Amino acid sequence: MASTLWRAALAPRGLIALALAGSAGLLLAALAFEHLGGLAPCPLCIWQRWPHVVALLGAGALALPGAPIWALIGAGGAATSGAIGVYHTGVERAWWDGPAACAAGQDMSGLSAEEFLDALLAADVVRCDEVPWELLGLSMASWNAVASFALAGLWLAALRGRALS
Repeated sequence: MASTLWRAALAPRGLIALALAGSAGLLLAALAFEHLGGLAPCPLCIWQRWPHVVALLGAGALALPGAPIWALIGAGGAATSGAIGVYHTGVERAWWDGPAACAAGQDMSGLSAEEFLDALLAADVVRCDEVPWELLGLSMASWNAVASFALAGLWLAALRGRALS
């Protein structure tokens, strides 16, 4: 029984199902951290979510066998989220600068009190260059990168398994 389950999980369709579940799980975890845990996302956190939505389009590989493009879309979405996660990790660790919208670097010295208040209220509260949560020394962005690249690997393994041909 257990060996039958393993064979099914390692078959291309099983790998696709695992990859889809992984992207859905990462999206749900991000939303849970945000809405249940009160951990507001920064702009780069949001950027990391969208490629997982694209990866979910890979479900077409289950519905439309013989169309490897769906698995490539899934792999591309997962890998893109992983790449953004690596970029975000670099911003958090100060290895490189992030987008201007992610840091509090605006010069407000020449502003009137009203302009200063308007700029302050319009600024993003959540910064991309700070680590708000980590586990085992890795931030959420880092964990997303690790998980996303693993999911991309599942997509590619499924594609290599020829179940889509």
